[in-house]
Amino acid sequence: MTTRSLSVRARRAALPVALCAGLATAVTACASDPDEGTNGVGKLSATDIEGKARTAADGADAVHLSGTLVSKGGSYKIDMRLKRTGATGTVTSKNTTFGLLRVGDELYLKADAGFWSHRDDKGSGSAAAAGKQLDDKYVKVPSGDPSYQELRGFTDKSALLKGMLGLQGELSKGDRSKVGGVRTIRVKAGNDGEGGTLDVSLQGIPYPLRFERAGGAGVLELVDWNQDFALAAPSKDATVDYGRQLPKT
Repeated sequence: MTTRSLSVRARRAALPVALCAGLATAVTACASDPDEGTNGVGKLSATDIEGKARTAADGADAVHLSGTLVSKGGSYKIDMRLKRTGATGTVTSKNTTFGLLRVGDELYLKADAGFWSHRDDKGSGSAAAAGKQLDDKYVKVPSGDPSYQELRGFTDKSALLKGMLGLQGELSKGDRSKVGGVRTIRVKAGNDGEGGTLDVSLQGIPYPLRFERAGGAGVLELVDWNQDFALAAPSKDATVDYGRQLPKT
């Protein structure tokens, strides 16, 4: 066998090896692309990502929001299904849980007897009687009652999201992660997220999926975007109408 034939064979053998090596490099490069198979939001700036998330949230018809809120007045646990025409869910404060239901402008509060009487220092008979009467009933909250606007705030999708999803400080992009199995990109505000962090979906519409409020003021998760749910006023036999003002608690 001549030197020339050996050289030709060597080149022929090297060709598939080179092709395989090139293919492997291409596959590896694609696999390492964090935005492969995503909605492309991860390539945007932090400000644009946050803007996309807000636009998506504003445009959605419904969402399920749950988590913890911490304020000067105490800590709340909230679990609400919200849509444009109303909401339903629960709020827990100081070991007391009450339900809220809003259909249009009609707002209802539902709680056990202890909720209505627990603030009565003297344990008066009137408070106990009121608690018994209202136990596990939907109480219609009059629009003129001092608590109406405060309670309605927990059921207003637009106002609730606008007030809770605020990032404070200069925005920067954080790590890619997952929330509930959905790939996300994190937006951080302030120094290392001290002004809050927002996890935005990298799959489909870039909805906000998790929000950690600034200063340790709670963590919220947002799921079931655009998934409708039944919403109807309670039956008359399950409702108590107190007229102008609720019993004081």
